[in-house]
Amino acid sequence: MSAHRPSTPRSDRLRGRWAGGFGRKLLGVLARPALADIDWEELEEALLVADVGVEATDTIVAALRERLKRDRAADAKEAVREELVRILDPSADRTLAIGSPGDGEAATVVVVGVNGVGKTTTVGKLARLLVEDGYSAMIGAADTFRAAAADQVATWGARAGIAVVRSDRDGGDPAAVAFEASQRARDTGTDVLLVDTAGRLQNKRDLMDELGKILRVLSRARPIAEVLLVLDATTGQNGLKQARVFQEAASITGIVLAKLDGSAKGGVVVQVQRELGVPVKFVGLGEKADDLVPFDPEAFVEGLLA
Repeated sequence: MSAHRPSTPRSDRLRGRWAGGFGRKLLGVLARPALADIDWEELEEALLVADVGVEATDTIVAALRERLKRDRAADAKEAVREELVRILDPSADRTLAIGSPGDGEAATVVVVGVNGVGKTTTVGKLARLLVEDGYSAMIGAADTFRAAAADQVATWGARAGIAVVRSDRDGGDPAAVAFEASQRARDTGTDVLLVDTAGRLQNKRDLMDELGKILRVLSRARPIAEVLLVLDATTGQNGLKQARVFQEAASITGIVLAKLDGSAKGGVVVQVQRELGVPVKFVGLGEKADDLVPFDPEAFVEGLLA
């Protein structure tokens, strides 16, 4: 399948939603006429508090020190902007490998993550984005352990005008639901099948095994196009621990950072991108149906430093 990224003007909203984030603190320090040791410590603290991470913070500060050492007249704001953009790697492929609308192949996108991160809501918002971009879509409600999850998916499906495949009983076999959804998506010529999974805790080996079973069942029909991990942007290091476990269990292809409307913690985007080596593909900027946007590294950084 060829890669495709839903084309939406929502990306432009990043700048407005991020203006005045932790970048304001950075710029306040950098605006000082000469940076003493205490100023550099304050700069490091601002980055760490914003969840940029120790390694990325060290890299940014070292690059900035070197830039200002070489050229005392250098624009410190521009230097920080360039380093943040470099770490976020604008050349990374952030598209969804879901082909083109109506190409006859049902691309499967599996969405994973622990309970409470906004995973099921993300599935619904992503379905809406796809439909707006001309795709036909279907949702497989493979989180059968919580009746509320299937009901929530059904509500999102109704809003987007798409079918939802769910178990006829609570606690049904998630892999069976995923298989049925895959078959129905194929039979109806649906462009994209979104599969919602249970919020598995990383210390629940049996549940992680269940995720593996779902992926095996789905891959028998066709290669899985994407496995998207939803992380709560406010959880910092705990979110990274979750990500590493899911990455090992499910070969994650992309990250969705939900609950990113609290811009003071926006540095987690930098940390996730650097430490996991998996591109952030979407960010959730709020609770509204249209608050999921494709991630644009340059727009994100420009918003932070506005």
